[in-house]
Amino acid sequence: METVVELNGVSKKYNNLAVLEDINLSVRRNDFMVIYGMPSCGKSVLLRLLMGLENADAGDIVLRGENARRIPPKVRNIGYVPQDFALIPQKTIFENIAYPLRLMKKPAAEIKPVVQRAAAMLSIVDLLDKVPTQLSGGQKQRVAVARGIVKETDIYIFDDPLAGLDFKLRERLIDDLRRLQEDLAACFIYATSDPMESLTLGASLAVLHEKTICEIGEPQSLYLDPHHLATIDILGFPRANLFDGRLVKKSSAVRCRTDLFEFPILVDPEFSDLKDSMAATVAVRPEKIQIASDTATKRLSADIYLREDLGAEEIIYLNIQDSSLTMVNPGLQNGHYDVGDQISIWIDAASIFVFEKNTGVRIGKGVNNFDA
Repeated sequence: METVVELNGVSKKYNNLAVLEDINLSVRRNDFMVIYGMPSCGKSVLLRLLMGLENADAGDIVLRGENARRIPPKVRNIGYVPQDFALIPQKTIFENIAYPLRLMKKPAAEIKPVVQRAAAMLSIVDLLDKVPTQLSGGQKQRVAVARGIVKETDIYIFDDPLAGLDFKLRERLIDDLRRLQEDLAACFIYATSDPMESLTLGASLAVLHEKTICEIGEPQSLYLDPHHLATIDILGFPRANLFDGRLVKKSSAVRCRTDLFEFPILVDPEFSDLKDSMAATVAVRPEKIQIASDTATKRLSADIYLREDLGAEEIIYLNIQDSSLTMVNPGLQNGHYDVGDQISIWIDAASIFVFEKNTGVRIGKGVNNFDA
């Protein structure tokens, strides 16, 4: 499929302070690309570079096969939905949606059907005669999205537009955006700092961390099989458990030793710089820590110091040998626990990932069917 947006080695500084470094990203036509990262990681700056509102200090941005340095912002033909609603309070919803078309000096006869179509796609036709003060937060966000898509194009950019909305509204608008992208058959580039949005919204996911993109792939693939420490660290809720480890080479086998346990690992074929006693970071997701069964050969005793009841499941925070771990008890299938209870836990080493401590590059995974 044709690539419509491409960034090659893009970097940006403010007052000699790097904000983005060596960004490489390709987005295909009709793709829904989510750029995920923690707040203030540079997502909005990256979008502004694509829009032409900022200039990159290094690297190239290519839009539809043409170097963007030769394309003024006004003619880049990109639809844009900002984080804030930015609606004009004294104008009707119709005029708010039509505003970009008015700036483009489109004839009135062309504006009306385009606004009507965008409003219909967002289910807000009945709001066109109202003003923003008469709308709820969710309705205002739909208007902002409608205004962003009236510029009929093949590239649309969304700068965390659902931030600040309550969970139910966000869930509904996520469905709306998925359908909208399919209806428009356009390239969507969507920035968010919400891990659930990043996993459920797009077809492709880029993880932005410490000024650069550390990993790109399908959302579920990145969640289940991360190849960079930042991916497993920040992608998901509750966040993954991280602790220090050290590699131990024993003849042809490699093991990882932590303060809590030791387990064999299968080193990734692409990892070539393996050294004995190499410092590592060990990561395991909370849902992979389980209540130990009577048949578990290796178990760890832990004390509960905090718990959060989420209805269908509970998040349990554990103290274990001067370390803290977070686990999820799904469906409360193992019973109910209280603060102060002592429990036995079990971790299958196959669910543990091992990363090089300094670079965050994945070294390998634990070996199947070995109790950690």
